[in-house]
Amino acid sequence: MLKANTLFTERLKGHVKEINRYLRYILTGHLAIAVFFILSALAYYYQQWLEELPEEFPTAFIIAILLGSVTTYSPIQTMLKRADIVFLIPAEHQLKGYFRRTLIYSYVTQIYLFLFIYAALAPLYLTQYQGNTYGLLLLVLLIVKGWSMIANWWMLKVREQSMRTMDIIVRYLIISALIYFFIKQEMLMVGIITVMGIGLLIYNRYLFNKQKALNWELMIERDYLRMRSFYRLANMFTDVPHLETTVKKRALFARLLTKSVPFEQSNSYTYLYRLTSARSGEYFGIYTRLLVVGGLIIFFVPNMWMKLIFAILFSYMTFIQLLPLWKHHAIIIWLDLYPVADKVRKQSFIKWIQQLMFVQMLLFAIFLFVVESYVTGGLMAAASIVFVWLIIPGYVNQKIQSR
Repeated sequence: MLKANTLFTERLKGHVKEINRYLRYILTGHLAIAVFFILSALAYYYQQWLEELPEEFPTAFIIAILLGSVTTYSPIQTMLKRADIVFLIPAEHQLKGYFRRTLIYSYVTQIYLFLFIYAALAPLYLTQYQGNTYGLLLLVLLIVKGWSMIANWWMLKVREQSMRTMDIIVRYLIISALIYFFIKQEMLMVGIITVMGIGLLIYNRYLFNKQKALNWELMIERDYLRMRSFYRLANMFTDVPHLETTVKKRALFARLLTKSVPFEQSNSYTYLYRLTSARSGEYFGIYTRLLVVGGLIIFFVPNMWMKLIFAILFSYMTFIQLLPLWKHHAIIIWLDLYPVADKVRKQSFIKWIQQLMFVQMLLFAIFLFVVESYVTGGLMAAASIVFVWLIIPGYVNQKIQSR
């Protein structure tokens, strides 16, 4: 007889242990310090921006979009494993208590992010509105968050991806509209939208009852993807041996990076690292995201020196997150058959990291030339030379030896 309570307790203990195992590296790492500095600086400029906020600024609309997103986003951490699709499906009717507890656990763990966004938007609200509306909105959204999570759970039975996508879009529009009209105190519209939300919930329940079984493949895949995202984050601070990465062909980009590599034995690792950077969703995504986000922050921050500091910080964050590329192929045994000395491999890796960082820092320098001044751009260009050619080789050698 399968005991749902015991199964949930065991899975939860294993899940929390796995999270805590890597979380201590994340919270004590130097990258976390850089992120804390960035958030502190952004909070300071956020406060300055609020002081100059124009009266016609669409505060209610912005709050509705952001709070609507974090309220609608309600993934369910079922803590299922791939083997469960064989061993637990026959006992699905005995797992109602297990899934009920996973819903409660998912709700509680997501409240932290929700409250963070809610608190961050409070100063924006108070610049244009008064009264207890924002406090009452918190109580309303805590209920709506629970509704969204239940609706998301019911939709997990639906096999059609298009129907699940449409449900999320409609739910997001309803929640965002509810927040907007609640802030505007247009209670008639709030009542109408609430009725629409109840109607959607009833329809979700109808679809749930219509299906005979849960979509186990979907639940397991979503759990796997969430944990992989966490492992990718942890891998920036320590080695995660069981991290699996996605590979995309990106033929044009891969050809662009590799076509200039001479066909010589000494360039084997140069070709490999370039190809990996192009096709791995991990490194390609990190590099492009930090480049774009860094550029946006540099553009909006008003102070010249802070622009420069942010450019250097985002370059440093990119560099730290590219270092796991060295261990990317550690479990592939055929690399040991390369007739190439380990010294050549290190040189190829360091040279490729230098090239990647030089391109990013040079782009930041050019951007600073355009949006700020020649002095700021020149300082960034000088910093890139010092960082790329003096700091990176020694730092990478030290990290490689420590691993």
